[in-house]
Amino acid sequence: MAWRAVGAVLALAGLLGSARAQGLPSLGAERLSDVRVDVQPLIAQGAGGQALALREDLLAALRTEFADQLGGRGPVLVVRIKGLSIGPYVGGEGGRGRFGGGAQSDYLDGEALLVGRRGEILARHPQLSATPASSGGAWYDAESERRRVTAVAQHYAGWLRRALPKD
Repeated sequence: MAWRAVGAVLALAGLLGSARAQGLPSLGAERLSDVRVDVQPLIAQGAGGQALALREDLLAALRTEFADQLGGRGPVLVVRIKGLSIGPYVGGEGGRGRFGGGAQSDYLDGEALLVGRRGEILARHPQLSATPASSGGAWYDAESERRRVTAVAQHYAGWLRRALPKD
């Protein structure tokens, strides 16, 4: 149902708002020393190859989003992924009513940590990203599911960049 998608967006906005209220530190002039992605929780759940593909995609997306903040002696940005949901999608988000009724989404649930030089957690930001299941293109294309993983990883990285203030 389309209302679920609206709810997911509102929940995401709420998470971002609460993270700012919790005082995610500004990076200011301090640059990140590294970016890492931890998918061990997914591997433990049996996600194997899909978890490894997600790690590759998310790491690339984070390095792109935070390119201007990398290369310093500051904290390490560690993103720990707790859940990935890529449901079945067979195209055509039709249904009843004005808003359709078959809205399907892919979800990426995780938490970003700023980790100091001594391993201390400086800040924590939980985040849930949702993208349309159609983001992978035609459902009958063999590469569709792989593109959906890439799309949700890029979405997650983009919203994380917005949540972590520079100034």
